[in-house]
Amino acid sequence: MELPVVDLSRYLESSGDQLGSNLLESCREVSRILKETGALLVKDPRCTAQDNDRFIDMMETYFQKPDDFKRLQQRPNLHYQVGATPEGVEVPRSLVDEEMQEKFKTMPDEYKPHIPKGPDHKWRYMWRVGPRPSNTRFKELNSEPVIPEGFPEWKEVMDSWGYKMISAVEVVAEMAAIGFGLPKDAFTSLMKQGPHLLAPTGSDLNCYNEEGTIFAGYHYDLNFLTIHGRSRFPGLYIWLRNGEKVAVKVPVGCLLIQTGKQIEWLTAGECIAGMHEVVVTSKTKDAIKLAKEQNRSLWRVSSTLFAHIASDSELKPLGHFAESTLASNYPAIPAGEYVEQELSVINLKGKKGFS
Repeated sequence: MELPVVDLSRYLESSGDQLGSNLLESCREVSRILKETGALLVKDPRCTAQDNDRFIDMMETYFQKPDDFKRLQQRPNLHYQVGATPEGVEVPRSLVDEEMQEKFKTMPDEYKPHIPKGPDHKWRYMWRVGPRPSNTRFKELNSEPVIPEGFPEWKEVMDSWGYKMISAVEVVAEMAAIGFGLPKDAFTSLMKQGPHLLAPTGSDLNCYNEEGTIFAGYHYDLNFLTIHGRSRFPGLYIWLRNGEKVAVKVPVGCLLIQTGKQIEWLTAGECIAGMHEVVVTSKTKDAIKLAKEQNRSLWRVSSTLFAHIASDSELKPLGHFAESTLASNYPAIPAGEYVEQELSVINLKGKKGFS
């Protein structure tokens, strides 16, 4: 199955709150796709392939640095929510979630994920994007950023790409709200001063290149919406709501949006947090061979941003979703408290240390 691509240009060009029938239909299409598949491809004229390449070039240079250098940017005391997270720290949810493990047994063989046997073989770098609240109960989730030495362009590149991707998420969030019959700002008003994270991963294909190697074990994202730029190496699989497993191909110049747990909460399960994994496939190996021939980096960088609901805002079903028969499954909870609960499960809070 090919995921549909939604061009955000017409919505961006519209003015005021009066949307024509065509744009209203586009908004309904966005909400329908998020509900039915948990994933959406978008084209945003403000986010170019050149922007993505500039970001990935810098992150390849960073991840190629020695491990001792990268560990200088670790902040385990802040649950790794800023700076570097070494490989072998993030634990995929499916490794510790017994309900997920039981679900594996009922899945058709062709749709089963790769079963994790330990922490992920990936580094990650967390970079906070956007303003943080001056007063918050969750200071560790809203900490100051970490800048590695020797990268004078770091802040400008990270902020530039991060703000552009957040802007794309905000448009999708507005369109989804309209499509769901909610006020236009139902989601975006809760996102203001959220602990949004530009969180690229780095996987060393020099070391980990056997087919079936897991870089990100089967999991959902705990945030609101996740957005990815195009990676230079394939390997991302997502699961649609009907259980079908799909290899994702992000066209040049497009971005991938995935649903997280926070939008599931706000819609009382109308949207379900999308499951996904990243593994070495035969196509990954083909891309490795080509990269070697072209003398390019063999670090697989994901251009990933986690858009969050503000830590002190309350997660609860919004508007008419509060009347859903499933609303009781989503009791009100501060978003920051929910995030801390999830971090504890995946080993980034209270142990050695986001997935």
